[in-house]
Amino acid sequence: MRHVLSAVVQNVPGVLAHISGMLASRGYNIDSLAVGETEDPDLSRMTFVVVGDDRVLEQVRKQLEKIVTVVKVVDVSSHDHVERDLMLLRVKAAPGRKRSEVRELVDIFRGQIVDVGPDEMMIEISGRESKIEAFIESMRPYEIAELVRTGRIAMVRGRGVPESSAVPELTGKK
Repeated sequence: MRHVLSAVVQNVPGVLAHISGMLASRGYNIDSLAVGETEDPDLSRMTFVVVGDDRVLEQVRKQLEKIVTVVKVVDVSSHDHVERDLMLLRVKAAPGRKRSEVRELVDIFRGQIVDVGPDEMMIEISGRESKIEAFIESMRPYEIAELVRTGRIAMVRGRGVPESSAVPELTGKK
């Protein structure tokens, strides 16, 4: 089972290395990881995708709870949520029919062409993992020159996660 976890952490040097190292040292594989500053510059949000049963999820949460720089942990996948990946892809597309076909596929997938060279195009696309994967497959016949993806990001819909769903010790609630 795939779980999306969101951890709000103090924005201090080494926090990413500390958390990812701790998870790796205990044998947990991180499928995806994205980190960025939040609306508060003193905090960052780390979004992890881990694969495992509920026992694995609980162990990962317990390990995160022990880290001093972790403020709050939420299992986003247990709530109604939106998740996205971002990808940049450079594809061979000389002017003419081939380039027109690529443009058409970019429009169908609601992507954007962000750079055009003499024989290549760079495309930006965001969406669910399945959309990104489908777009990659549709581009393979055109010779993908380079591809780069972000880790998954996710946010709970509506008003967010009720405080009771967060880890109590980390939110200041008892």
